[in-house]
Amino acid sequence: MKHKFIAGFVLGTFATVATAAISVFTFKKTYIDPVENKVDEINENRRKAIRKSLGAHQA
Repeated sequence: MKHKFIAGFVLGTFATVATAAISVFTFKKTYIDPVENKVDEINENRRKAIRKSLGAHQA
């Protein structure tokens, strides 16, 4: 009976840790990565606009 308790405890602990890790990974992929990608796109567009405005004044 002692071995079944220990095996169940270890399995339950592993399952809990795995569930938490999957939740964090899913949250990162769903919310954090799209925001970072959008920020990168905004910064790239800003750089393009600055180059374009500086190029227009090089007559």
